[in-house]
Amino acid sequence: MDAASQHLLSHKVKTPEEVRDAIGPRPRRKKVIMCHGTFDVVHPGHIRHLLYAKTKADVLIASLTADVHIKKGNMRPYVPEDMRAINLAALEMVDYVVIDRDETPLRNLGLIQPDYFAKGYEYTAGQVHPKTQEEIDVLETYGGEVIFTPGDIVYSSSALIELEAPNIAVDKLLMLMQGEGVTFDDLRQALGKLKGLHAHVVGDTIVDSYTYTSMIGGMTKTPTISVRFEKKIDFVGGAGVVAKHLKAAGAEVTFSTVLGDDEHKSFVLDDLSTFGVHCLPVIDETRPTTNKNAIVAEGYRLLKVDTLDNRSISDKVLEQLRRQLGDTRSDAVVLSDFRHGIFNRSTIPHLISSMPQGTFRVADSQVASRWGNILEFEGFDLITPNEREARFALGDQDSVIRPLALELHRRARCKTLILKCGDRGIITYRSDSPTDYRAFFTVESFADRVVDAVGAGDALLAYATLALVATKNDVIASILGNIAAGIECEHDGNVPVTPDLVMKKIDAVEKAARYE
Repeated sequence: MDAASQHLLSHKVKTPEEVRDAIGPRPRRKKVIMCHGTFDVVHPGHIRHLLYAKTKADVLIASLTADVHIKKGNMRPYVPEDMRAINLAALEMVDYVVIDRDETPLRNLGLIQPDYFAKGYEYTAGQVHPKTQEEIDVLETYGGEVIFTPGDIVYSSSALIELEAPNIAVDKLLMLMQGEGVTFDDLRQALGKLKGLHAHVVGDTIVDSYTYTSMIGGMTKTPTISVRFEKKIDFVGGAGVVAKHLKAAGAEVTFSTVLGDDEHKSFVLDDLSTFGVHCLPVIDETRPTTNKNAIVAEGYRLLKVDTLDNRSISDKVLEQLRRQLGDTRSDAVVLSDFRHGIFNRSTIPHLISSMPQGTFRVADSQVASRWGNILEFEGFDLITPNEREARFALGDQDSVIRPLALELHRRARCKTLILKCGDRGIITYRSDSPTDYRAFFTVESFADRVVDAVGAGDALLAYATLALVATKNDVIASILGNIAAGIECEHDGNVPVTPDLVMKKIDAVEKAARYE
């Protein structure tokens, strides 16, 4: 935060009690008027409202709704409360700014007791709204009045944001870091602490295949598409690539998984060994190694052929995985659920009970299209679902993002929830918050250009997990994880992100913050 912003915060942004003491009790020599709103993006309608209010009194107090109480619109507020406060404090006509920690301004009206309470012109239409009537009732207890400001031009912050959201990602990041006492050097130092941590990944391996073809044409007698084979490329995916991301981030990684006795098994083991992942495969001759083969023609996916067996693993296989979990000492255990046999309602409790005491516990359930549920991993240290998986788990298609994340955090009883919101970045909820109003925060995407979003969640999981283990700091972990996710989006394919790339992105963001 620059010196000018700090000055505004210290001189104009006050607690309700500080404002009450500054203006003194009624009756006052100077008249006081208060305005209240969200002020997500300060627009000409707000300016007219505030200017008119100032003509009716000597002192203007601008009260804004705290982030936690804003539930209209997805990913709102767009501008976090500290920045909204500075925006209002920068206006010459505003004398004091208050961030209202309550859901309504009723308590602060009774505490501050302004002579006038200014409402927008839109509140004059029809009958008095019940919430406005509650405000009037409070004002009448001490002799205050409501004033309705003219509104010949009506603007909407949400409409303006949807038209074209302002690019304030770096400003929002700086405000978050300033509020939490985190510096760019802290991010760099945390990145260096990831090397040598031990992680144990347990999960379903998937071999992702791409069969590239060229179009020949259609058959004349049947609706059959004919293509010519060109090449086939295989990649280790599923929990296997999660293990590779953790290894790339600097961890020593052990990987427990179930493979079939087939050629894909050999490919997986060779690939992971080359990458430096220590694999503990359980070979199940009764099932194939999961393979998902996309048939691609001239850049379009024509068809996907899946070779898999999603039935539950046997008791014998489960016992082998349990022994591996109990015998492998690690700083973090990651249960990576793709719902291809290892994880289900009966196996999950047994696997969880086998995890060593005191180990940092992480769950990622990428199963929104199948019968998996992130809520089955209750009480973990970190979970990282995306919006669709959260809605699937809660059976909620209607709530906007923040209340959705809050409910999932509450139901999952996890210490930290990082909800992945695609190109909108992430929202983090945490149990160990320094204050109630900092129980959640958002970080926007760091991707300069999105080439391929596949693997972004895996990169976030790896860096956020290791950073939380190393620093115990949710903000540092969320920022590093989100940076890694943004880098992954800038490259084609699910290629593990290295610390060098993360360091370069940190340098670039800091440079942008300094307007260099």
